[in-house]
Amino acid sequence: MKTYLKFLINIYLKSFLTIFSIIFSLVIILNVLSEVEFFKDENVNSFFPFYVSLLNSSDLIFEMYPFIFLLTTQYFFINLFNENQIQIFKYSGLKNSKILTIISSTCFILGILIITLFYSLSSNLKNIYLEIKNNYSTDNKYLAVITNNGLWMKDFINEEIRIINASRIDQNYLIDVLISEFDKDFSLKRNIQSKKIDIKDKVWLIYDPKIYINNNTETKELIKIKSNFDYQRIQNLFSNLSSLSLIELIELRNNYKQINYSTTEIDLQLQKLVSFPLYFTLMTILASIIMFNTKHFKSIVLKITIGLFFCVLIFYLNNFFYVLGDTGKIPLTASVWAPLFILLIINTKFILSINEK
Repeated sequence: MKTYLKFLINIYLKSFLTIFSIIFSLVIILNVLSEVEFFKDENVNSFFPFYVSLLNSSDLIFEMYPFIFLLTTQYFFINLFNENQIQIFKYSGLKNSKILTIISSTCFILGILIITLFYSLSSNLKNIYLEIKNNYSTDNKYLAVITNNGLWMKDFINEEIRIINASRIDQNYLIDVLISEFDKDFSLKRNIQSKKIDIKDKVWLIYDPKIYINNNTETKELIKIKSNFDYQRIQNLFSNLSSLSLIELIELRNNYKQINYSTTEIDLQLQKLVSFPLYFTLMTILASIIMFNTKHFKSIVLKITIGLFFCVLIFYLNNFFYVLGDTGKIPLTASVWAPLFILLIINTKFILSINEK
């Protein structure tokens, strides 16, 4: 490996670790404050909120990686400018475009490692975090999971426990449902079987139910039961996809399809993960263009402010397209890749003259 190549990669990786450490520390500090508030009435030791915060911080920082790579690149060039390394490289015949190629390639490889290794670690830690929070939450009486046997729910209401199994969901209806009701001692009270249940509200409408009590069977046209679940709450329970690894996301997507449940959020999450290495690389190129075009500015704060302005702008542009894709206004693929295509066009326009800077 050529000396300048090793030198540039080494400086870039050191810059990345520095920025990552600073951002990660800030995230932990801010998260600890909320965890202290959550556990203030619980019998836990003083270190416990910090431990829980550490588990959650890797997930919180994941969405900040574009911002981290932008700052990393700016910090990298600030170090080179301060030591006049750019001029030395230029006199040695190393073009700006070559430097950009080296750090962009490094960034892309880091991006692949992040979505494979770091994301798997992050999802596992998030899963542990959710389990801990669930143990201290009043919502731990209620549970909903999706398996290849359909949708399963545990509901607790009026000192009754209900175990609900539905083969699939069709809009706001549960299809082919079996509800088993137990008393607080977990003795079976009755079973309710129905082809269709309306769960739009927390008062469920059970159509043509067959009610089994001991050895007796009763059929009615319609009955109503109260529940802690409605369609919206069931959707929200499955919205925390960050606790699932890539393999688990793919498995969950298959389970969702089997019960006719919307896979939009999972598809969006998977496409976002696939796009991240390119997203990080484009942010690195953008930061490089900003730094080359502002290298004569004496104020480092101004350079960073310009970078942050574009970072925030792109963040909101991404979220705008994600919402459009999530609500079905535009194709899901377009919602993920259109902002990156716009960023690519902007980068291409300015990168052509980067050797002149």
